[in-house]
Amino acid sequence: HTAACIQGDDNLQSMIVGTVMRKIKSRTWKKQRYFRLQEDCMTIWYKSKKAGNAHSTFSVGDVEAVREGHQSEVLMSIADDFPPDRCFTLVFRGRRGNLDLVADSAEEAQAWIKGLRKLIENLENMGQSEKLDQWICDWFKKADKNKDGRMNFKEVQDLLKMMNVDMNEHHALRLFMMADNSQSGTLEDDEFVHFYKMLTQREDVLRVFQEYSGDGQKLSLQDLEDFLREQQLECEGVEQHALDLIERYEPSETAKMFHAMSIDGFLMYLSSPEGSIFNPNKRNIFQDMNQPLCHYFISSSHNTYLLEDQLRGQSSVEGYIQALKRGCRCVEVDCWDGPNCEPVVYHGHTFTSKILFKDVVIAVGNYAFKVSEYPIILSIENHCSVEQQKVMAQHLNQILGDKLLKTTLDGKIPIGLPSPEDLKGKILLKGKKIGGLEERLNGVEQDSLTVEVSDEDEVKSKPRLSKELSDCVVYCKSVHFCSFKHSRIHSKFYEISSFTESKARKLMRETGAEFVCHNARQLTRIYPSGLRTDSSNFNPQDMWNAGCQIVALNFQTAGVEMDLNDGLFSQNGRCGYVLKPDFMRSPDKGFDPENSPNHETHQPLSLCIQVISGQQLPKVNIKEGSIVDPLVRVEIHGVPQDQARQETRYIENNGFNPVWYDTLNFTIHIPDLALVRFVVEDYDKTSKNDFVGQYTLPFSCIQQGYRHIHLLSKDGTSIPPSSLFVHIRVTELT
Repeated sequence: HTAACIQGDDNLQSMIVGTVMRKIKSRTWKKQRYFRLQEDCMTIWYKSKKAGNAHSTFSVGDVEAVREGHQSEVLMSIADDFPPDRCFTLVFRGRRGNLDLVADSAEEAQAWIKGLRKLIENLENMGQSEKLDQWICDWFKKADKNKDGRMNFKEVQDLLKMMNVDMNEHHALRLFMMADNSQSGTLEDDEFVHFYKMLTQREDVLRVFQEYSGDGQKLSLQDLEDFLREQQLECEGVEQHALDLIERYEPSETAKMFHAMSIDGFLMYLSSPEGSIFNPNKRNIFQDMNQPLCHYFISSSHNTYLLEDQLRGQSSVEGYIQALKRGCRCVEVDCWDGPNCEPVVYHGHTFTSKILFKDVVIAVGNYAFKVSEYPIILSIENHCSVEQQKVMAQHLNQILGDKLLKTTLDGKIPIGLPSPEDLKGKILLKGKKIGGLEERLNGVEQDSLTVEVSDEDEVKSKPRLSKELSDCVVYCKSVHFCSFKHSRIHSKFYEISSFTESKARKLMRETGAEFVCHNARQLTRIYPSGLRTDSSNFNPQDMWNAGCQIVALNFQTAGVEMDLNDGLFSQNGRCGYVLKPDFMRSPDKGFDPENSPNHETHQPLSLCIQVISGQQLPKVNIKEGSIVDPLVRVEIHGVPQDQARQETRYIENNGFNPVWYDTLNFTIHIPDLALVRFVVEDYDKTSKNDFVGQYTLPFSCIQQGYRHIHLLSKDGTSIPPSSLFVHIRVTELT
């Protein structure tokens, strides 16, 4: 395996030999480290040159991207010391910090950049079964303490503990002897893979397989079709789909010849994206993208420049890059006067560090359309003097060029907001504006009057607004909200108001239907209360229930709120725009999220989930010898009437293959607004349960039948091969 991966590849060969590079943490912290690729082509090993110092490793699978040149704040800060062709940055998944490196020559840098990119690409192209084999081999290496490439029974027992498997010694020994083909009393790596596969035989999947298999050995084409129709509720092109599944997932060539599927192929299919709970038809863009902007929920971030809390936290351009890579389409920029007439971005009046406005605009320009072509909204909180506002306008124009929307799309006075489709590739500024669109287009100009400049601080004196910055605002003019009645009569479609979460909740309780109506005509932004100095989040679901589009969350803070945001926006190509249900798009439907809907317009559904089993749940606390006692909770997030949660019992000491067969039932009145969140916790009778993993998706994206749910970690990254196996039925309530 290894030899094959490096043969003929000079870059990988030189990485295996190893290279001394400088690891850079700041302008002053630059230390030499020896880096090399391990023989498995999966692990990077590095240590300092001092003898006796411990080494560190990380897996290629943890690296999300390799950036060339001065592409991080740290490397920009030392740009004068090292040329860009010797510098590169490794960006990790999740919330782990970047690794900034400087090679001794441009050639060495290129070898690592190209080599790593190739390895990442290889990994991404790996099939399900190769990934599993790779995962097993990784564990094998971790546990092979004396590095002789073999494992005795004691080492295997220690490994099972590391893998969260609690298995009685007798059973483990029996499997060990069966796998030890060479009868050497140790397992070599391929014997260990065999041992592991015997260990992970899935009784639960076997039960389903045997129920449909005519001979208990294989599924004939007809058996598989029956399963797809009766359990997975497929109705069109079933025979063709069954043939495709055998072609794609059946490892045995013989079975393929007979158009049959073995238990291995069946398990592969059920573990694949097609066998997952998320409907593949909803993965890519499937919604109408030609509706006005106010008809979409828009993935939005608050205090995007912060990576931690709001009092002392680090401000960083990385905050923008991470949010944009997660599909965020509205980012916030808090601007203040900086030295040398260069505006800075930070959380005003606190000890958070400062970054240049210019650098933020560069990062947004670079990353705006990497994951989505649809428009970005820059929400400007402007605390700058007129002079520095002019500088802001210059930067926006020079750096963003044509991407910055400067006039209405056709140069005429529009009657409503354009659509995401109309605005593809455009960056919109949201901020205060002198006068309206009409005056500007009719050639009537106003002086820079005293206009309130920032939304979030209504207490300070009102600085003036520069005409240059005002001219950059087209479809998102920030205005102060008076009342729904006032808006109905006076407000323009391009005006947008911002509310704190508490103000929004009050409006919802008192006049929910009017709020929905208002949001069918214009945009609304909701942001967390100023008291949340720890960067905690509010529940976005309440705001979506009222049709609020720009619900700004602290992307840097993990938890249920970001899980819901990731869940809602995991559909429609993760493009950051999700079309609101039709009853929220027309002002005359009278939908009120707080009051029970009537059954003529909304058909309630019954959701029945059988939680069957869990696979290889990660260890949560690192305490020696502790193994999880897992339980599964299913939460429904939706209109108040649909909010619900139910739990399975907990299983003692088994994170490896717990089995529940517990059934949970829910009634859902407004399916179009419901999200379903699966949470696995480690039961603890004396204190709060520990979080193990979760997965959240829109109710409308659920596939019925036997499905796997691939769990995510606290910060939304995947934790293969952890999963749940469930059976799902949705029926109409009569």
